[in-house]
Amino acid sequence: MDLRLEGKRAAVAAATAGLGLATARALVEEGAQVVICGRDPARLEEAVASLGPNASGVAADVGDEAGATGFVEQARDRLGGLDILVTNAGGPPAATASASSVADYRHAIELNLVSTVAMALAAVGPMRAQRWGRIVAITSIGVRQPISFLATSVTARAGATGFLKVLANEVAPDGVTVNSIQPGSHLTDRLRTLHDDQRDALLADIPANTFGDPADFGAAAAFLCSDQARFITGTSLLVDGGASRGLL
Repeated sequence: MDLRLEGKRAAVAAATAGLGLATARALVEEGAQVVICGRDPARLEEAVASLGPNASGVAADVGDEAGATGFVEQARDRLGGLDILVTNAGGPPAATASASSVADYRHAIELNLVSTVAMALAAVGPMRAQRWGRIVAITSIGVRQPISFLATSVTARAGATGFLKVLANEVAPDGVTVNSIQPGSHLTDRLRTLHDDQRDALLADIPANTFGDPADFGAAAAFLCSDQARFITGTSLLVDGGASRGLL
């Protein structure tokens, strides 16, 4: 399917590896011009090189308001405008709810909630003015089905999901869609750093009996950025191999 993304201008946050990089690659393959960001200049350079001539990079840490806003502004300046924003950030350390301190929760909220709000607010005004835009946030299956050892992540990303839903309803009349994708367990560097007992437990809980392929995730994200997805907004798409057991 031609997603009609040729020449669209996209910013993909925290995209030097994992699901962010897979999403950036899917957009590039559909003909979009893409700016990605990362904290490590060497990893950023390597990721941009792997994406090809339609990609460029900005050294930025989106884990706080200033870095998140600055990335969107730099991407828009470089591309001459912005049609697509994919918000993303690294996950906070694994810990249970009672083992996490207030400071741990505060850090996670800055990383996974405030950064999403800041990036979206920096992008959405010009998108509304041009009457076309796509905002897609990479969150987590934990929003739908809480993960006991990722308590701070679940808390922060649940808040981000609420913000995105409210924003989606506000900007829908202006041709801007706002959605999130809730990934389950994919073969990324973050999953590989989990202890073997956690990885085994995660795999046992996936009806598809396999971890996700980041490329498949990227394709799903690219579809939500497409012209064909113009009637999909305010939704949260599970990409989890059936791991979430709820009806909603």
